[in-house]
Amino acid sequence: MSVQQIADRALLDLGKRLRAEHYRFVTPTPLTHQTYLQRFATPLAKDWRDVFGWSMPFDHTLFAVDELAVLERAGIVERDGAMWRSTVRWSSLEGLLFAHSAYPTTQSDSVFFGPDSYRFAQLIEAHLQQRFEPIRRVVDIGCGAGVGALVVARARHDAQVLAVDINPKALRLSAVNAELAGANNVSVYHSDILGSVEGQFDLIIANPPYMNDGQQRAYRHGGGALGEALSLRIVRESLPRLDSGGSLVLYTGVAMVAGQDPFLDAVLPMLTGDAFGWTYRELDPDVFGEELLKPGYERAERIAVVALTVTRRH
Repeated sequence: MSVQQIADRALLDLGKRLRAEHYRFVTPTPLTHQTYLQRFATPLAKDWRDVFGWSMPFDHTLFAVDELAVLERAGIVERDGAMWRSTVRWSSLEGLLFAHSAYPTTQSDSVFFGPDSYRFAQLIEAHLQQRFEPIRRVVDIGCGAGVGALVVARARHDAQVLAVDINPKALRLSAVNAELAGANNVSVYHSDILGSVEGQFDLIIANPPYMNDGQQRAYRHGGGALGEALSLRIVRESLPRLDSGGSLVLYTGVAMVAGQDPFLDAVLPMLTGDAFGWTYRELDPDVFGEELLKPGYERAERIAVVALTVTRRH
């Protein structure tokens, strides 16, 4: 095996152990995470939940010597002065475990998981409960840790589920998470939107970054004036790839300006005519309010998360 394969195997083994020990951690927003850590004068992990959930530094005595050595060689933990830190977090979602980037997610190739992931999963499950036609081929655009792909794969065992992303780290973690879940019907591909995958789909799902991020980190930055550009591109490139009866389920965020929804205004021209039926609603009217203090958001009143579902008529 290659060095990378050995590292991924170690991460998978860690996930199996955490699952066997009934590990559970619900990942909050970065602001809540920061607030929680501020309660400690000097945060120091007392158990694996502190290490792999709250991303606290830990003393080497928390692990057996040989176990710590394996984790270090795999790049799962690293030295932090006299202490150690995990480079990954593990989060639980409806019986599944997901490896993703540790807090704080400052690196440009960080892999996101947070409250949006839980809402995205709920949106997908609601759609699947309302759809009774066969779902043969699915793609999760910008899969990140693989949340959408695994939710569909678990619910539709006969479906071929593609998890695509431009971030190699996301593809690695999605593959590990899929193997841990026993989701043999998930395949990962490096693709910019749908550029590297062919054919039509019965279901296209996406939870893209939607912030206007000054550092332009891939997992946060949506591009455009207020982070909307990537979401618009996903709609534009996905609609022609929907099979008859197929649906696009898009979870994204919108910076509202003067009481108006600029994302919906831009999407509507793509949905005119009789080819598509669609629904659109706000799932949460006010998220990540601290972002409004940052440059670029001077005109925004609030950031809402929305769900757009588009279905190609037969």
